[in-house]
Amino acid sequence: MITTILGAFRIGEIRNKVLFTFGILALYRLGAYIPAPGINASAVKAIQTNFGGNSILGFLNLFSGGGLGRIAIFALGIMPYITASIILQLLQVVVPSLEKLSKEGEVGQARITQYTRYLTVGLAFAQSIGYVFLFRSFEQQAGVTLIQNFNLAKVFLIVVSLTAGTVLLMWMGELITQRGIGNGISLLIFASIVARIPHGLQSWWNNPDQVFRVIMPFIALGVVAAIVFVQEGQRRIPIQYAKRVIGRRMTQGSQTYLPLRVNMAGVIPVIFAASLMAIPATLGQLIGQNRTNFATDVQNFFNPQGWHYVLGESLLIIVFTYFYTAVTFNPVDQAENLRKYGGFIPGVRPGRPTAEFLDRILARLTFPGALFLAAIAALPTVLINQTSANFFFGGTSILIVIGVALDTMKQLEAQLMMRNYEGFLK
Repeated sequence: MITTILGAFRIGEIRNKVLFTFGILALYRLGAYIPAPGINASAVKAIQTNFGGNSILGFLNLFSGGGLGRIAIFALGIMPYITASIILQLLQVVVPSLEKLSKEGEVGQARITQYTRYLTVGLAFAQSIGYVFLFRSFEQQAGVTLIQNFNLAKVFLIVVSLTAGTVLLMWMGELITQRGIGNGISLLIFASIVARIPHGLQSWWNNPDQVFRVIMPFIALGVVAAIVFVQEGQRRIPIQYAKRVIGRRMTQGSQTYLPLRVNMAGVIPVIFAASLMAIPATLGQLIGQNRTNFATDVQNFFNPQGWHYVLGESLLIIVFTYFYTAVTFNPVDQAENLRKYGGFIPGVRPGRPTAEFLDRILARLTFPGALFLAAIAALPTVLINQTSANFFFGGTSILIVIGVALDTMKQLEAQLMMRNYEGFLK
């Protein structure tokens, strides 16, 4: 792996892509420290006690790289874009016009991407308004003046700044995808979580439970090894290609395989589930400042450390794993492509029987992969409830970090393999 990274810097084109990616991520981290206009920066520290690691605000603060706790211009992070993507992908199932667009190739995908951007702006604008009044409610608790000269113009300025920050992050993520290495949106979330590692290490080292301090590194290593093992696990379906005559030349038959991963959806279901579960808790946090019973009950019900939250997130992870796998891998199209190019699975007829065979195998593979994702996401919460230890990072964060790192390294490896470079994947 280290050899691959060093090899990437020896090739000018790949080195420029890697440096471009690091440059965008550095700008993102810089924006997480620049306070939004109209915010009294000296009073921000007084309200940061409300962004504890076990609260929903602490969870959202983790995904924004600490920007929410600092009320920075990137306080919303990239989560409004993730939420908009979830909504558009769900609407493709129930809205015929969107489903038709999704099947029109690059033109249709470009139109859906444009709709996602518009929805992101709307969600970010609405979320910014809620956060402004939430931050103002913290002033009474902390005894400071966070927003001086509070009026409509000042609220509009802060809301526009936070919304523009999200739009800028969306653009930066797309730039990484087009000109850098890896998926830009995933890398932004990756950078947000990795930036909080020093705080996590400090929380672990200062924990009064000596047993927890000793066994925590071993638990972390075990979880990382298990995630890598499952993420890289695959079922290889043998594919046989018959002899074909192309023009005046006859091609020899060949044998290869179709790799079906245990977790074909990657970390996307975890991100989707975490985003959806954060919506009602955030609304409860916003409305709960008025001390309404219903809003307080909603906030407590969706507490990230409660069993209701763990159960709901686990179910959403399983559902999204099946859903996203079905979106990314179509057995009917795969069977049709095999038949078109003269390929077949030994012992299985081409056409519909091949599609049914692949669908059956994929359903069996996806189920343990979905259960594993749900178990890893729930593991830290279960350990907290059983041991009363403070885990700074949840299973969702660990899954995202490892999954994005593996996907990025594979893309880097692919770039090197195109130039006949032998890397660490053999």
